Amino acid sequence: MANITLGGDPVFTSGELPEINTQAENFQLVATDLSTKTMTDFEGHTLILNIFPSVNTGVCSNSVRAFNKEASNLGNTKVLCISRDLPFTQKEFCGAEGLTDVVMLSDFKEGAFGKAYGLMMTNGIFDGLLSRCVIVIDENGVIKYTEQVPEIGQEPNYEAALNAL
Repeated sequence: MANITLGGDPVFTSGELPEINTQAENFQLVATDLSTKTMTDFEGHTLILNIFPSVNTGVCSNSVRAFNKEASNLGNTKVLCISRDLPFTQKEFCGAEGLTDVVMLSDFKEGAFGKAYGLMMTNGIFDGLLSRCVIVIDENGVIKYTEQVPEIGQEPNYEAALNAL
């Protein structure tokens, strides 16, 4: 389990992020149109998984905006923004912000993605939400970069994630 903080208070996750150079585990997430998306839907693309607690918080929404700004210039890369927010909330946020270059996905049903990837928070006020992480998966489904942000209130290292492409 990762040892991170929220406002300086200790928070634990359900496990550790997947190891670099291992095969990414398949996932089932819900898109804003309520369809189910799996890793197979993005086959052949490099993926940036921008994972966060809730799009309705400042740092989380900043990360979606920052990756959206880069997404249209990334060629064969898809940016998947993943939280446990309801798909309706994700769609409303992107609509209000005019964000069209990221794919919003929700782990709201069972939290299976957060558990499988070891990043669900297991205590504190965000218990049950996803911790702030970035995972880069190449076009062959191999994990090339991971970042578990040590303090939930901090933004991820966008430059490092983009350099991992």
